[in-house]
Amino acid sequence: MQIGVAYSEQAQQIWMNIEVPEEATVKDAIDKSGILKMFPHIDLDAQKVGVFGKVVKLQAGLKAGDRVEIYRPIICDPQTVPRRDGAGDDE
Repeated sequence: MQIGVAYSEQAQQIWMNIEVPEEATVKDAIDKSGILKMFPHIDLDAQKVGVFGKVVKLQAGLKAGDRVEIYRPIICDPQTVPRRDGAGDDE
């Protein structure tokens, strides 16, 4: 079955489609994608992973068309960053 694997950093984003067996897990898909060789600093023991924006365990099963996502750690405190209201800067 075909699934997607996605990872994004400030300077680089990658999204690839790969073929995996029907019984593949999230971890299987990440391993098969080769993304850990492209981004050796990814630490699956520390970073969360998900499918279509929902956090899942590495052992979670996949369905055809799923998108596996590897999330970066938050590097700023959201309570100290000014919130954007979407209205633009009209000052």
